[in-house]
Amino acid sequence: MPAEKKKTTTRKSLPKPLKKAPAKAAKLTRDEKYRLYLASVQNTQADIKFINREYKAIYGKAPKSLREDFCGTGLMACDWVQQNDECTAYGIDLDMEPLAFGVVNHYDKLSEDEQSRMKYINGNVLSKYDFKADVTVAFNFSYYLFKKRTDLLKYFTSVRQHMKKDGAFFIDLFGGTEARKELEESVKHKNHTYYWDCSKYNPLTAECLYYIHFKTHKDGVKHEKVYTYDWRMWDARELLDILEEAGFSKTQIYWEGVDKDGTGNGNFKKTLKAENCESWVTYICALP
Repeated sequence: MPAEKKKTTTRKSLPKPLKKAPAKAAKLTRDEKYRLYLASVQNTQADIKFINREYKAIYGKAPKSLREDFCGTGLMACDWVQQNDECTAYGIDLDMEPLAFGVVNHYDKLSEDEQSRMKYINGNVLSKYDFKADVTVAFNFSYYLFKKRTDLLKYFTSVRQHMKKDGAFFIDLFGGTEARKELEESVKHKNHTYYWDCSKYNPLTAECLYYIHFKTHKDGVKHEKVYTYDWRMWDARELLDILEEAGFSKTQIYWEGVDKDGTGNGNFKKTLKAENCESWVTYICALP
């Protein structure tokens, strides 16, 4: 870029009035960032409906106990115990911040009886626990934080050891040709816009760096990097192999159907064949 030409004048120029610096956007509070996340990402009722349907199809009965690994705010575990008075749930997470939000915003809204059947655990999913569950879930791609195969195998093996004989382990995963591209996608909601940002992807290690941003419509401010995910992208075939090595006897992938316009319809069916589409999210179920 060429250097700017100096202006010449026969008289001294008057100083320009100073522009007022724009006010710095206020940082999102803890409650604000979790409410935005829950409004953008989680649909626990759909997950629970899917789990109940598939578990009953496998065992001919409804599951009663749930272990939600990497539970965050524990919304799914709290929703689980509200189904009926026989349902119990455990939510496990290392991070006390989302657990604290969950206690105030989910747990405290439960009845006294429901609270007695729901337990938050501030702990490691790899630790040993004195209970076993009908269903264990690791949703929102949380186990992607395990970047080494040996570490993921250790986690899957631990899950297998904490399951009942008639238990089921559900995980979700995502992929597609766009999942490994450096791009930012957005979804507009009533009061905010949600951004899913793939910042980096290393094709040699399958390591990736994702961010979630939010733009609040009331003030028009975009809050960058509210959440950061330093992950490894795991392929479905890899996951099936590791689950088998961890001691699971059977695995099943569920693929989402599409509407006439080509978008997902929310109906997941068993299959081992799928289209290499741009973006997809799906489930795997593993049995002991």
